[in-house]
Amino acid sequence: MAKRGKRYQEAAKLVDSNKLYSPSEAIALVKKCANAKFDETVEVAFKLGVDPRHADQQVRGTVVLPNGTGREVRVLVFAKADKAEEARQAGADYVGAEDLAEKIQGGWTDFDVAIATPDMMGVVGKLGRILGPRGLMPNPRTGTVTPDVAKAVQESKAGKVEYRVNKEAGMHVPIGKVSFTEEQLYQNFVALMDAVVKARPAAAKGTFIRKVHLSSTMGPGVRLNPQEAAAAK
Repeated sequence: MAKRGKRYQEAAKLVDSNKLYSPSEAIALVKKCANAKFDETVEVAFKLGVDPRHADQQVRGTVVLPNGTGREVRVLVFAKADKAEEARQAGADYVGAEDLAEKIQGGWTDFDVAIATPDMMGVVGKLGRILGPRGLMPNPRTGTVTPDVAKAVQESKAGKVEYRVNKEAGMHVPIGKVSFTEEQLYQNFVALMDAVVKARPAAAKGTFIRKVHLSSTMGPGVRLNPQEAAAAK
């Protein structure tokens, strides 16, 4: 643990805590600060100008990152008959109905995304207590309850990520790995920012994106200029 702390301290010396960095500067710095022995995830952290206690100030959605997330995504689909076959053809890792529900009720959650056709929600609804806290519950708002299971599977495999404001008005969203090029991370960052800016609730008052930080799994946070971040193209 001490060794990890020393590495972090060395990396933190490279970051000026009083400076607001541009997106491209921040990405370069995060890559430079990442010195773990594994391919760290690069994450964007937001502080938003919303009050999540109000239903009309929720911020939630999905975006397909142009360069993916850099991780293998295991997709489970609840579907029957033709839709089950469509899911298999699209590359779903697990496809089933009551059999999968039973397995999940037994404690199995070895997958990253769950998708369901609308007619399967009677079965899936009973799994809310297990899937909900893990962020795995299929939801029409995120495109994971849909008759077009093939498209949903392909998007998940291609690097679709969900963003969702928490009760502290914060959000944490991965945009790739430190092994990505700066250009790949920048393109993913722009795609995420564009989606979040467009998701601003009409009821939100004042500045919407108040703080933005970029960091790797084991690295220090780098503060971005919120205006520059929101306007990134």
